[in-house]
Amino acid sequence: MHERRFDASMAHRLDLPERLVWLPPQEVVQALAVSAGATVADVGAGTGYFALPLASAVGADGRVIAVDAQQDMLDHLRRKIADAAVANIELVCAEADCTSLPDASADLVFLANVWHEIPDRIAALAEARRILKSRGRIAILDWRPDVQPEPGPPLEHRLSAAGAAEELLAAGYQTVSRQNVGRYSWLAQAAAEG
Repeated sequence: MHERRFDASMAHRLDLPERLVWLPPQEVVQALAVSAGATVADVGAGTGYFALPLASAVGADGRVIAVDAQQDMLDHLRRKIADAAVANIELVCAEADCTSLPDASADLVFLANVWHEIPDRIAALAEARRILKSRGRIAILDWRPDVQPEPGPPLEHRLSAAGAAEELLAAGYQTVSRQNVGRYSWLAQAAAEG
């Protein structure tokens, strides 16, 4: 595990009730504008903070592929899926730059609170393009560097939305939009080339 990756032994922190106040998952899901029946690759899914609401948003005909590099995180999520009797989430243990998902298999690739952890963001963007369907979208949510460090990673690990937008454009994505969500986060979205 590299120094910036969230430690799975602290997974309980991802489900603290106060997180619902400063990063409401429904606010993010609404901003993502996912359609019923869509396939969403939630890369860096952790314990399912967004995977479960996304599964509800895409409905019974949709699918969420929860990708995480740490099996312990996926084990937490597996228990939540069983408790909630959710049938449209698939778990995949893989890195962001090598997901093992099929080509053109996702309508949306969503990376939440992991952008600052990814050592090779160029490779992760290329992998996202590979797994996106024609006219698919990518969405990156991460910690704002202009707010106090609690909660979240140290300020020196945080990246800006403007920097992410530049990386998206350099990787060939189009129509990048940026907005702040919750108290401490930004969301950048872009379309893959059609």
